Amino acid sequence: MARAIPNYSLYGDQASPGWLASFDFEWIPQRSKPYNWDIQPHTHDAFLQLLVLRQGRVRVLVDHERLEAEAPCLILVPAQTVHSFRFSDDTDGPVVTAAQRPLESLADLVMPALRETLRTPQLMPLTADELARLMPLFHAIEAEHRLADTGHTAAGMSLLTALLVQVARLHRLKKEHLARPRSRRAEQIETFRRLVDARYREHLPVPAYAALLGITAGQLTRLCREVLGLSSLDVINARLLHEAQRELIYTPNSIKQIAVSLGFGDEAYFGRFFRKHKGLTPREYRAQALAEWSDEAAG
Repeated sequence: MARAIPNYSLYGDQASPGWLASFDFEWIPQRSKPYNWDIQPHTHDAFLQLLVLRQGRVRVLVDHERLEAEAPCLILVPAQTVHSFRFSDDTDGPVVTAAQRPLESLADLVMPALRETLRTPQLMPLTADELARLMPLFHAIEAEHRLADTGHTAAGMSLLTALLVQVARLHRLKKEHLARPRSRRAEQIETFRRLVDARYREHLPVPAYAALLGITAGQLTRLCREVLGLSSLDVINARLLHEAQRELIYTPNSIKQIAVSLGFGDEAYFGRFFRKHKGLTPREYRAQALAEWSDEAAG
């Protein structure tokens, strides 16, 4: 049976329409140490997170890919991305959590190309010079968050936009540097994920994906469990659910239209699938998200 992925505003704080702040700042030990440095898989429906490790190490799960990194490094997790962290107990660094939709609106005005950065998970190593260039912006965001004065949210979001511009620049410069040889198993997983991205709306069964990869369904399932810690069906369902959440939040389409666009035979089948994984019907999920944005606008 598939496991429902918890949804939080901040880890351990259940997401709710009452969470009004558009951004939050804290240091990694503040939230991670009470959980023994182990942040279990979860999502933030509406919030992006940006972390920098100044010291320590981390094992990361981001959208079904398991990675390891050591300081200094930067991690960007867009809204609706399943992720987890296992930090070493000497880890330190800043974490910014911010509402993604206002950031995207701001990006559309000042730098449309930034939208891609906001929607792309990132884990990138940093040089000492790059870390030194980013940290003053994090400290400025922390100061605005603590100030809680008139306009602090606007100032904080503007500073965060400046920080994300720096991230976009670093990403562009590091694309070739980050390219690395992949093992055969990693290549197979990457090919599987590309196939799922291209054909998830067709609801292909696991054996069909396995045939496209030239392996058996059992081999594909073992491969996914060994490399990702998930079943092959988990990967397929997570991609379908990810797009369902996006369409419910970011499009005005009816539930029936979304069900059809995602390849479900009928609205009821889509509703059962969504509720099984999210604990809410599509209509309840959309209403909660819209209520949250209305509360933020009113605040």
